[in-house]
Amino acid sequence: MTRILQTRSLIFVLCLALVVAAAGGFAAYRVALSRSAVTLDQSLILTRRAIETEIDRFRYLPQVTAQDMRIRRAIAEPSSADVVATANRYLETLADVSGADQLYLLGRSGTAIAASNWNSPKSFVGIDYSFRPYFRDAIAQGAGRFYGIGITTGQPGYFLSSRVDLAGGQRAVIVVKIDLAPLQHAWRTAAVDTAIADSDGIIFLSGQPAWLYQPLFALEPGALDHIAATRRYEGASIVGATPLLPAGNAAMQRAEPVEVAGRSLLMRRLPMEPDGWQVVMAASVAGAWRTALATATISALATIAAGLLVQTSLQRRRLVRMRLQQSRLLEQQVERRTRELADEIETRIAAESELRAAQEALIHSEKMVALGRMSTAIVHEISQPLAAMEATLAAAVIGIRKTDPATTKRIDTARGHIRRMLRTIKHLKSFGRKETGALSRVDMDFAVDNAIELVRHRADDMGVALTFARDGAAPVVIGGQVRLEQVLVNLLLNALDAVALNITPGVVQVSRKVTGDSVIVQVTDNGVGMDAVALTKVGEPFYSDKSSGDGLGLGLSICQTIVEDVKGTLHFESTPGAGTSAYVTLPLADADAKATAA
Repeated sequence: MTRILQTRSLIFVLCLALVVAAAGGFAAYRVALSRSAVTLDQSLILTRRAIETEIDRFRYLPQVTAQDMRIRRAIAEPSSADVVATANRYLETLADVSGADQLYLLGRSGTAIAASNWNSPKSFVGIDYSFRPYFRDAIAQGAGRFYGIGITTGQPGYFLSSRVDLAGGQRAVIVVKIDLAPLQHAWRTAAVDTAIADSDGIIFLSGQPAWLYQPLFALEPGALDHIAATRRYEGASIVGATPLLPAGNAAMQRAEPVEVAGRSLLMRRLPMEPDGWQVVMAASVAGAWRTALATATISALATIAAGLLVQTSLQRRRLVRMRLQQSRLLEQQVERRTRELADEIETRIAAESELRAAQEALIHSEKMVALGRMSTAIVHEISQPLAAMEATLAAAVIGIRKTDPATTKRIDTARGHIRRMLRTIKHLKSFGRKETGALSRVDMDFAVDNAIELVRHRADDMGVALTFARDGAAPVVIGGQVRLEQVLVNLLLNALDAVALNITPGVVQVSRKVTGDSVIVQVTDNGVGMDAVALTKVGEPFYSDKSSGDGLGLGLSICQTIVEDVKGTLHFESTPGAGTSAYVTLPLADADAKATAA
């Protein structure tokens, strides 16, 4: 009878576990999809802002260019070769300084009078662009914008145009072409698929190459005729292309997966004005399925464990009633079991404490990632007005160079300071960019110079003398430019933290020398140093000797991993009160190639 009851109880527990597992897995799947949709929506907002910012930093350029007398003379005297040549050179210089892909001037008929690429085989000069919407809109409304593939260069770009009106009714159009390909290259390294579709639903920028120039949905009647008339995608095969979402866009409005080219994806989109674009993002739902499976498994195991625990408790009570007379033996068993439970509770409490510590570390890590994204956005925002100031000062210098040398010199000095800030911002952007992991030949001195440039301002603020001594010609190693700079920046920041506690003036010295088949970079400071215990643990994950609690203690551990990935070594020597020296030893590129060949 007891065996039958136990069997029935076990069957009930297993059935209950299956029901709980199914409910828990389904709930976890829906929650994971909802969270993924929220994450995609937030990423869409940031991506749209990044695209708008990239376009807005060039929006002023046509109006500024139109004010220059060389451009106005070219409009007034388009048949003068000298005037047109002067305008060509000015547009070439302005495009190079501003970072625009191309700048060109169209006459009232739509034919290019001057262009920044006048000296290239695919020059715009003499080409008729009157059919382009950006020309017609600029003539009719004063400004225009258009994205398409260039009919001359074959390269896509975003065109901004502005009308120029001269006395006597003469009109012309200044056009700037912006290259958005860098955004596409950045998307290809991201974990989600990102794309932009035009007002007709054609994808013209995408981190997924297979989506490029494909329609999101079935095209509206007349869309192909409109695209052909404007020659928007000259050379691209659009006719007959299969829509990515033949069933429509209803799934994109809900957190529901869709099938795209054999892949199950969660897709979201966000409109982008004023061009009627749509920013699209898609992420695989495989992670949601894994979460659902894990939740279902945990729910089933927890239900089985709870059921077995209840069954064990019932059996224990029956045994207590049956063996009431054996009190001494029962008390011994109860005491033993109590001790075991106490040990289990202590073990569980310890495990929960470790889990909370790990969660706090992960939360702090996420905060640091968010702070890094914010700093990248701030750097990007700063670079725009700096670039505008540089362009404005360049135009001012051209206008007054002969009339006021003293003012010209002061403006050149200001431009030098701006260029220095732009170089620093460029280093920060390069340091923050995600690296693909491919190894290449790296100039070690260049990497050290970049790292020093990134921390130079902090050293100057602290009054720390930061020097770099080179021994011989710059060596070349095999590694990743950004990852090696990350190692060097981390070592320099640790050195600056160490000398910050000094009473005496801080000194951080960087030296580089070549020994045999290796290059050694040494970072030495006169800080507080480390004792023997700290020196043995300095490379361990989550270890930090900072009393303020700053950092996760992962910096040097990550540096150790990066250096070992390129067959190098990282070790430290330190004396308490006398400073610390960090040694990065890497094989020379030629020596590494010989060893591989052997």
